[in-house]
Formats: sequence, C-alpha cells, structure tokens
Amino acid sequence: MRNVCLLCMCLCALTLWAQTEIPRPEHPRPQFVRDSWVNLNGQWTYTFDFGDTGLERGLAKSEGFDGNITVPFCPESKLSGVEYKDFINCMWYQRKVDVPAAWEGKKIMLNFGAVDYYSTIYVNGHLAGRHWGGTSSFAVDMTPYVKAGEKANIVVCVKDDIRQGEQTGGKQSRVYYSEGCYYTRVTGIWQTVWMEAVSPAGLKEVYVKPDLDNSCFVLEPKFHALEKGLSLQVKLKDGNKVVASKKVKATTPMTVILPVKNVKTWSPESPFLYDLEYEVVDASGKVVDKVVSYTGMRKIHIEGNRVYLNNQPLYLRMVLDQGFYPDGVWTAPTDADLKRDIELSMSVGFNSARLHQKVFEERFHYWADKLGYITWGESSSWGADTNKELTARNFLTEWQEIVERDRNHPSIIMWTPFNETWERPKGVEAARHQDRFVSDVYDLTKALDYRPVHDVSGGYHVKTDIWSYHNYEQNPDKLKERLTIKNPGEVPTLAKDREAAYAGQPYYLDEYGGIKWVIEQYASNTWGYGQGPKTLDEFYTRLEALTDVILGFDYINGYTYTQLTDVEQEQNGIFTYDRKPKFEPEKLKAIFGKVPAWAAPAKK
Repeated sequence: MRNVCLLCMCLCALTLWAQTEIPRPEHPRPQFVRDSWVNLNGQWTYTFDFGDTGLERGLAKSEGFDGNITVPFCPESKLSGVEYKDFINCMWYQRKVDVPAAWEGKKIMLNFGAVDYYSTIYVNGHLAGRHWGGTSSFAVDMTPYVKAGEKANIVVCVKDDIRQGEQTGGKQSRVYYSEGCYYTRVTGIWQTVWMEAVSPAGLKEVYVKPDLDNSCFVLEPKFHALEKGLSLQVKLKDGNKVVASKKVKATTPMTVILPVKNVKTWSPESPFLYDLEYEVVDASGKVVDKVVSYTGMRKIHIEGNRVYLNNQPLYLRMVLDQGFYPDGVWTAPTDADLKRDIELSMSVGFNSARLHQKVFEERFHYWADKLGYITWGESSSWGADTNKELTARNFLTEWQEIVERDRNHPSIIMWTPFNETWERPKGVEAARHQDRFVSDVYDLTKALDYRPVHDVSGGYHVKTDIWSYHNYEQNPDKLKERLTIKNPGEVPTLAKDREAAYAGQPYYLDEYGGIKWVIEQYASNTWGYGQGPKTLDEFYTRLEALTDVILGFDYINGYTYTQLTDVEQEQNGIFTYDRKPKFEPEKLKAIFGKVPAWAAPAKK
C-alpha cells in the first residue's frame, strides 16, 4: 500500500510538473535578444465567441474565462488541450502576468510571434493595440497601462474568417474537413508570446546587409526614441574575438559600416556566423540598452540566367516544406522539431527548401542559418482575393512585416509573395488589376530588401527576377518533352498569352514529383500526384528518372521536389507526417545529391 501511495504521489508530481512546464521556452527571436524578457507561453484561459458579442458583454475586462488553453498552440491542435476543429470566427484569451519590479522606468513591450488573424489586445481593461495579419510578428506597448512590480491582466480578442477571401490562409481548409491539399485550420495565437523591458531610447530594429565584394557589413539601426548625447556601440565577433567595432552618434536616419578583414563567408558547406553586440550608450557613458544578435557574410545575386552564391553559380536541390505537425498544426511541438526537419531534409540530399504557403517562425530560420540550409521565403497567399481593396491592403501590411522581420537571415535568398495565381482572369486587359497588384508587391519587396524577388511561384509571372514552372508529369519521357525548348529565347511556361514575356531570368522547376507512397493510411481520401508506383523499386526508378530529366537541361537552375513530409491526407512525402522514414535515405541521397555538370564544384 505504501508503494502504491508513493507511486500516486510521483504521478501527481509529474502531472503538476507537466502542467506548469513552459512549452517552447527558448527565446523566439534569436537575432534580437535582450536579457530582460519573460516567456508567456503556457496556460491561458479562453472562450469562444461565435456571436461576436464579447465586446458588448465586457469580455475585454474579463479576469478569466471558463476554458484553459496551452499557448502557443492553436485551439485546433492537440497540444493546445482544446482540439476544436470547426470554424472559429471569434475567440478570447486571458492571462494575468507579473511585471518585474526591476522593469521600473522601462518601456514594457508585449510581443506576439503570430496570431491568426485579426487581434485586439487589452491590458488592464485598456485597448493597447490592434494587428492585422495571421503570420507576421508584432508588439504592443504596455507601458501606459501597467506598473512594474504589479500584475497585469492581458486579454486578446481574435477574429478569423478565412472563407471571406479577405485574409491570407495558405493551405488551411475552407470547408469543415481537410481535403486534397487543404489541411487543418489555424486560429488565434500560434507562436510564442513574451514580454520584454526596453529602454525608452533603446533599439527598435537593425537591418544588416552583408557586402562581400567590399568586405563589410552595412547596418541601418532604428530607435524607439532619441535622446541628446546618445551613441550606438557595435561589435562584430568571431567567437570571443572582436573583429570589427564602431561607435557612432545615434541619429535618424543612420548607417553604420563595419569593415571586416579576412572575412569568413556563410554557405551550405561552411555556415559561419558572426556574433553581433549592440549597446546604446547615454551621454554619461552608461549602457541603457544591450542587444545580442548574429549575422552571416554571404552574397546572393543574378547574372544572366544564373543565381550566384558568394560569386559562385548555385544549383538548388529544394524540397517543398509546408511546416505542418500532427499535434501542433502550424506550430512545432519543440524547438528540436524545427531543427530535425532541416536535418531530415539534408540527410536525403537536399540543400535547400521552398517554405510553402506558410511563414515559418523565426526559430526555423535560426536553425537554417546555423546548419547552412538555404530557403525561399513565401507568404500564405492562398485564400486572399487581392482584387478586393481590403484584401490587398491586408496583404501589403502583412507582407511588409514578414520581409522586415526575416531579412537579416543569411539562409533566406529569395522572396516569393505569391503561389499559383490560378484565379488570374484570361487576357491581359482583364487581368490588369491583379497584374498591377503583383507588380506593386514586387516593387515593395525590392524597396524593403536587396534579395531577388520571385513574384509568383509556378503561376502567371508579371514582374519577376526569376522564372518558375510547376509540372507533376509522372512519365520521364513526357516530362522531358514538356521541358524541351522549342523556340530560341522561349522556355516552358504556364500560358504564354497570360503572363509576361520571358526575359532571360534564371529558371526553376520549383514543383515536381509528388509521387504517392503510403505506408500508414491517414485518411480514406489519401492522395498524391498521378498513379502511385506499385513497388519501392518502381518508386526509386521513377524518382531518379524524373530528376535526371531536370538535371539534363542546362537552362534549369534547380528544382523543388514535392514534398518533405506527408501532410494529413496528402501522402507524397519523403517522410511520414510524424517524420518516420518511408524510403532508404542513402538511395534518396544518391538521387537528390546529384548536380548538373555546369554546377559541379571545380576540381582542385
């Protein structure tokens, strides 16, 4: 009996530990870290508000709802503890937090990694901020509504109406059930929430541009506010060694140039990262704000029909990664899961990924930076009818926030705002409004960052730095026929009469394959592209033959194989939905590790 009691006590203790442990405890923004921060993941209270009457009922001042939910997991997910699968047009979150007494005199910021879709934040009953955008990060200034050393009551109202076509949704299903290439929806908070103490004159952001040819980094800092006598001290470090530093007066606007001797480059073969330290110093010499970061020295540019990394031609062996998880939906259960997905991809021969119809959390990009994994940044544009004025406005705001958040990651080499714009009207004149919008997004992106911009993946190109084409032909001979250039100066396109004329841009087959292979039936409507092979040998033969066809064309700069993992009923992944191998890694690596002759490393 005593042993039974002890066992019960142990089980209770473990249960209590599991309930109190903070999920996703790591800092969510590795390129902008302060010591003074508090992770707010864990237990929040919640209530659904299907009638959207919560504001009338005074829910903005609520100090607790009946339900409990685990943040940062969406209510549709198992890890949230809710697992409600139907449409949630409106819901409310609540949590009380302790504001550290040491934060007296600081600007207290409430940060959200991502909330899908429209959120209104109340602090101690006061409206503190609003945000439109389901995948971009944002912050709310809590300072006017809280006191250091006291509790603060946070209430978040979230509205999400994906069926109206006024917001981005990516691959979230527009009907009750998951079907085809549409999966479980995401509502509400789905990335880390945290508080941070910042000096009123602290750093707001720093845009870091690597300049390999001139062996320097170009920095563009912004501050929350400026004070007389304020300076910025920047240190660039290789391990414990400071390799460059500069102290300049804080102004707006300002540019800091950091020359670097014996520069070390970032590449998949050698993903070297420098550490960065920023210190904001007042007139008395006191450090009022300190931020640690990192950066990589790498160059990405286009010459003719080739993309170059560090002045060497780059062939991309990409895999389509949709970033869904069985228990977390859009949210990885742990930080280790993000790293593992990259490692799985690299283990079978891919050197890069097209991050598809989802804006991945910053921790993923951190691991890509660390591991030397190249990516294309994409929006979750599907579902957004940008011919609607409100939708276009929503998209522009969200996309700008995405680019500004992620542009310091060396692993991201391309921006892709749209995917497969099938809804484009026939005829140039009929499509003028959509074309104008795509062109505007291209120009906006180029104004925000130096990277190449890929306007529409596999869709109707309007204004683009690269050209892409999707083809899921399963017969290698037919694929070869479709990729063969018939007339000089032309390339395979979706429809010549419906998109811009090809102007010699680098060309990619950025979706192919998608070969169905099921080892664990997920749903009765399981599917992949084309007729699946009957044996594993047939799978390997087809995969290698399709890939060899692509490698045989010199004008093609790379490919994207569909896809890394199964996602719910779409079972054409290299791995299962829960990341189990479906094939022999070495056989896959022998196929996906190949490069065309022109891209092979020069022999020493």
